[in-house]
Amino acid sequence: MKTELGTLATALHVKTDDLLKASPHLAPWRPAVGIPPRLTDAELVTLTMLQAMLGFTSEARWLRHARSHLRHLFPYLPKQPGYNKRLRKGPGLLRRVTRLLATDTSVWSDDVWIVDSTPVGCGRSRETVKRSDLAGWAEYGYCASHSRFFWGLRLHLVCTAFALTGAKADERETLLDLLAAEPGLVADRPAQTLIGDKNYFGRGFEHELAEQDIRLLRPARKGEPERPGAPLFKPLRQVIESVNETFKGQLDLEQHRGRTPGGVVARVIQRILSGQCRNQAPAHGSGQGPRYSFGLRSEFL
Repeated sequence: MKTELGTLATALHVKTDDLLKASPHLAPWRPAVGIPPRLTDAELVTLTMLQAMLGFTSEARWLRHARSHLRHLFPYLPKQPGYNKRLRKGPGLLRRVTRLLATDTSVWSDDVWIVDSTPVGCGRSRETVKRSDLAGWAEYGYCASHSRFFWGLRLHLVCTAFALTGAKADERETLLDLLAAEPGLVADRPAQTLIGDKNYFGRGFEHELAEQDIRLLRPARKGEPERPGAPLFKPLRQVIESVNETFKGQLDLEQHRGRTPGGVVARVIQRILSGQCRNQAPAHGSGQGPRYSFGLRSEFL
C-alpha cells in the first residue's frame, strides 16, 4: 500500500477513535459483560474504507490482501464470515462517523446543494430477482442517462444527504422526505439554493421548497420559458456526473455484492465514506506534504 494511503488510513483511524471516545454512545451496542471484539470499531471503519478505496469487491480477496500487506496497520484481522457480520451490523456506525466528520469541514456550511439520483443495480437475471432477499424493495426501473432498464435501487444524493429507494421512487417525493427527516438542516441554512435536473419540476413541489426558503434552479422543460440560472446547468451537470462516475467507475458502486437490505446499505455507505476520504494531493511543486480531506457533506437516513 502506498505511503499516502497509509497516512490517510491512520488519519481516519485516529479521527474515528477520538470521536468514539468522546461519544461512546455512537458505537454499536454491546452487553456490559462479554468478550470485547479484537477488531475495534475505529479499525473496522478504516478497514472498510480501504477496501472500497483499493477496489476490492470480494471480501475474501480483500482480507487475503490485508493479511499480506496491512499487518502493520491491523494487528488482528477477522475471517470473512466475521468481517461480513461486523459490516452488516455497521451501517449505523459508518453513518454516524461520516456525519460527525462532515460537520468538521468548511463545506458543511455551503449555501448551494446539488441533487441527483443514480441507479444501484442489484441483479441481472430473472432467477436473482425471484430469489433475492431484496425483492419488494428493489424493483425494475429505467435509467434515462444510459437508456437502459435495471433491477435494483436508486441512490439519491443531495450533497448533504442520501437515501436508498426502489428504482421507481419519485425523485421529488424522495427529496422532500430527505428534507423532512431533519428539519434543522434547512432551518439552519436560510435562502438555500438547490440545483437539479428536469425531473425536479411541478408547481406544488416548488411551492413546498419555497415554504422552506429553498430556491430551486433547474433547466426548463419542453414548452416552458427560460428559467433563471440556465448558463450554470451545463458545467454543473459535469460536476454531478463526475460524482456519480467516482462512485461507479472508481468505487464499484454497482459491484457491491450485497444480497440483503442490511448488506446493501452497509456497502453503499462504505463507498460514500471512501469517496469522501479520497486523497487530495497538493499541487505539483508546492513544497507541501500530502493533504488529506475527509471532504464530507452528508446527513444520512
